[in-house]
Amino acid sequence: MLEAEGEVSATAAAYERAWRRFDGLLEELVGHLPVLRQQVEREAASLGPVAQRMVTACLAHAPRFITPMAAVAGAVADEILLALCEGGDLRRAYVNNGGDIAFHLVAGEQFRVGLATEGASRHGRRAALEGAFEIEASMPVRGIATSGWRGRSLSLGIADSVTVLAATGAVADAAATMVANAVDIEHPSVRRAPASSVVDDTDLGDHLVTLGVDPLEPAAIDMALDAGAAAARGLVGQDIICGAVLLLQGRRRVVGGAGIAIEQRT
Repeated sequence: MLEAEGEVSATAAAYERAWRRFDGLLEELVGHLPVLRQQVEREAASLGPVAQRMVTACLAHAPRFITPMAAVAGAVADEILLALCEGGDLRRAYVNNGGDIAFHLVAGEQFRVGLATEGASRHGRRAALEGAFEIEASMPVRGIATSGWRGRSLSLGIADSVTVLAATGAVADAAATMVANAVDIEHPSVRRAPASSVVDDTDLGDHLVTLGVDPLEPAAIDMALDAGAAAARGLVGQDIICGAVLLLQGRRRVVGGAGIAIEQRT
């Protein structure tokens, strides 16, 4: 999903540029899969711009285990947004790639973004929002991504969702993956299996991924959330992300930065 705001002729041209850039983009990424499914260690030569963006976003988290695929949705959103905004005549624009969002704002503009648990719209039902926040043009945030075991991708952690705000979609996507992985605890209520037994061509190999989380006692929830919040604060301290919201079984942690205020729903 994408949207551009500006003069009619400008938005029409923007949509045409975005379509032209998307044509062939996925095939371009498929050609780089042998590199993108491996543990990221260094910048790779001869990659396309989207694949290189994925690698760069994930290198910030090395040597911890992460492959460039952790940033694929955000990197694609960034690339399409660049095409949208190439003309320099849009007021606002966004590209929402399955919940990983890249957006453009000129001075004085803002976006209001709703916060929902990962996977909340499954089975044709849309859950109530967990909260909302305003992103203003003066803030350094231009990317938002959400990760968690309930989402489309496999997770090493037990977070219902972790939403990260960062300078780009790719950076937010990689960081959301890592913070969601950090929301974790060893507990009989957590069911796990090797990723390779769940998905044949996964980039996670035999790493244990979360299949389900039964109700946890409050102390266990807090312990898992505290671990994730510590990881998020570390990334804020390194200026990798601007903030994060972590959700697990009705409890949350908000790690703020960059003047971001989360309007929480009860």
